[in-house]
Amino acid sequence: MSRLIQARLSLSRFSSVASSRNVRFLATESNKTDEPFKVEEAETVNTPPPPTEKLLVLGGNGFVGSHICKEALDRGLTVASLSRTGRPSIQDSWADSVIWHQGNLFSTDSWKDALKGVTSVISCVGGFGSNSHMYKINGTANINAIRAASEEGVKRFVYISAADFGVVNYVLQGYYEGKRAAETELLTRYPYGGIILRPGFIYGTRRVGSMKLPLGVVGSPLEMILQRAKPLSQIPLIGPLFTPPVNVIALARVAVRAATDPVFPPGVIDVHGILRYSQQRSV
Repeated sequence: MSRLIQARLSLSRFSSVASSRNVRFLATESNKTDEPFKVEEAETVNTPPPPTEKLLVLGGNGFVGSHICKEALDRGLTVASLSRTGRPSIQDSWADSVIWHQGNLFSTDSWKDALKGVTSVISCVGGFGSNSHMYKINGTANINAIRAASEEGVKRFVYISAADFGVVNYVLQGYYEGKRAAETELLTRYPYGGIILRPGFIYGTRRVGSMKLPLGVVGSPLEMILQRAKPLSQIPLIGPLFTPPVNVIALARVAVRAATDPVFPPGVIDVHGILRYSQQRSV
């Protein structure tokens, strides 16, 4: 019993000594407050900026394509364009930030270098003429582009197609057959990263030479009216003629989002889907 008491006394004395030493240590440290606190400047390291996505716009010098290029630049993307004529005569300052390539989609070797480093492609390629010519431009040219992009490992491909217009489809048979052939190829090659946008009449300020055509004067009121007349589009044969127009700026916004947003759903997006997505805030 006495040994236990002595052991406890020894332990208490040890604790007292340790506590007093800690107090003196703290007091000693507090006396150094008058000394200046030295902070060494951190070394500046030159690190490269974070990698950005690179978008290739096929037909980027056209009416729709030029708006897509501008929208993509506004979102901070690296933007390249491919067309038969290369850089257009656009004088706007944003055009200086686009990498302009000249090439022919019917000759892959002439433009394959344009796919280097590209993460997504948006095709605005299309045209009118004879049935055979329309099929070639709207179908074969885009099919070549889809295959080349897929083989190069491009992640996403957005195709600006066209809405069905009922009886008009028969008048422009080569045009629509070409579009649908390209759509089939896209969904086959890009089941998870292929997006097809089917706008109807696309309006906005369109350049024709040195002139500017304000198509919005007609397109904007029609869009407002026909958006509220969706049931009319279900009428057989003539229903598709009530398809609402789409503002080119809204279409460009949705196209760029579809090309860069990994959660954007693949597949076909009709006019009403385009209008709905254009009103959503981008992530």
